[in-house]
Amino acid sequence: MGAMSDPSAERRDAARRRADLAASARRGEAQAAQVLIDDFLVAVRERGIPPERLVATQLDGRQVRTDKTGWYVNRKRSIAIGESGEWYVLTVPSSPFGRFTGVKLEASPPELVVGRGGRDGESGDLADFLARVLDPDTP
Repeated sequence: MGAMSDPSAERRDAARRRADLAASARRGEAQAAQVLIDDFLVAVRERGIPPERLVATQLDGRQVRTDKTGWYVNRKRSIAIGESGEWYVLTVPSSPFGRFTGVKLEASPPELVVGRGGRDGESGDLADFLARVLDPDTP
């Protein structure tokens, strides 16, 4: 008698394959974005554009200082690149002591599309955002 296939096991395997493919795509995107960021770091240093102390916004809307310096990527100042090429999302959980002590930022994998899925209307290609930092007169 032939072995019957288990539909739930097949669904689990298919879900695992989809998750693996999505993770692989995210890794590939992060690697491609990091190349753009590395080129950006060379350009900001060549142009003498200094980094600044990064400020984060807590979920309660309060702004808090951070332990990092870098360059803001978007006008909303919710994403930044650190001095060594780290990608920082500057929206952080609310903390009762954050405004006194500041917050420690953790780097995230960079993205090729800034603000993907965001509702603030400020989204687009990372290359375009980086070009605006290098030349603020760029539309």
